[in-house]
Amino acid sequence: MASKKKALNFEESLQTLEKLVTDLEKGDLSLEDSLKTFEEGIALTRHCQTALQEAEQKVQLLTEQNGEISSQPFDNEG
Repeated sequence: MASKKKALNFEESLQTLEKLVTDLEKGDLSLEDSLKTFEEGIALTRHCQTALQEAEQKVQLLTEQNGEISSQPFDNEG
């Protein structure tokens, strides 16, 4: 499981999660292996959710002005 290995960053966790989903979708795993894979996927999902929440909190702190959070649309084309 991922917790026994070195801590993965968000991108590595997401990539591993995508591979696990692909493996499960193939349907070639035994029931036991499917359950282990699913369990690892759940752990990675929680890790990714936590990382996203922490990033959101950092962004909110960085965009806070005069005690208020200013919402601005994200321009990903810039």
